[in-house]
Amino acid sequence: MGGPLAGWLVPDWPAPDAVRAVFTTRGGGVSAAPFDSLNLGDHVGDAPAAVAANRGRLQETLGVQAVFMQQVHGTRTADLDHERSHAATLVADACTTAREGLACTVMVADCLPVLLTDTEGRWVGAAHAGWRGLAGVGDGPGGRGVIESVMADLCRRASEAGAAHTVQWLAWLGPCIGPQAFEVGAEVREAFVAHDRAADGCFRPRGPDKCLADLPALARQRLQRLGLNAVWGNDGSPPWCTVTQASAFFSHRRDAGRLGSTGRMAACIWRV
Repeated sequence: MGGPLAGWLVPDWPAPDAVRAVFTTRGGGVSAAPFDSLNLGDHVGDAPAAVAANRGRLQETLGVQAVFMQQVHGTRTADLDHERSHAATLVADACTTAREGLACTVMVADCLPVLLTDTEGRWVGAAHAGWRGLAGVGDGPGGRGVIESVMADLCRRASEAGAAHTVQWLAWLGPCIGPQAFEVGAEVREAFVAHDRAADGCFRPRGPDKCLADLPALARQRLQRLGLNAVWGNDGSPPWCTVTQASAFFSHRRDAGRLGSTGRMAACIWRV
């Protein structure tokens, strides 16, 4: 990988040498306001030529193919080893691969990006976790969320390789809307508590039928229930908040209403 553009985040986690990861920030691109400047989303109203140029900069920096998906706040995980040729119409909110040269890529602008690998660097995965995907809304009470979906696919890979009982997984949580800014209705809390009563501790009351939700804490709970305790990155503190750190991050909640739209950042993980 070439040197990241100024301000990009390189995860600080004990990933093996065979794995690379990066999280882009909003600087270093060519898009005009309100997409200034490294907008990677092609569905937000930005000029197509600008998005193409920005994605070109990403590709050049990574040195591998960044596979973008059509994200729908769902729970489906795509196997890029077989589906990447249809990436332009690939509808999913998570993806995995064992191949070198393919970057599992998710776009965010308040939702939580989750990057995953094993300690041997055999498989990588990425998930786009907004509250609906994280809670598994639409899959019934206590439905499987996007984290359960992507982990199931990674564990399938480990099982097929005969490593199910020895594999150790690592996770990194990227920037997202922070617990000081994520006001939600009672239905959001209820969706998580229906799955795990301990999730109630990730919500703080804020007026009638409103509360503040801690998205990274909810994701950590989900990962821990799957036996994954090796989690790095976003701890819910202000520097990780996409809403309050306006110079570094795009934020749909902060900007869409007042500016009409906003850009998208990308979290990427790949094998070398």
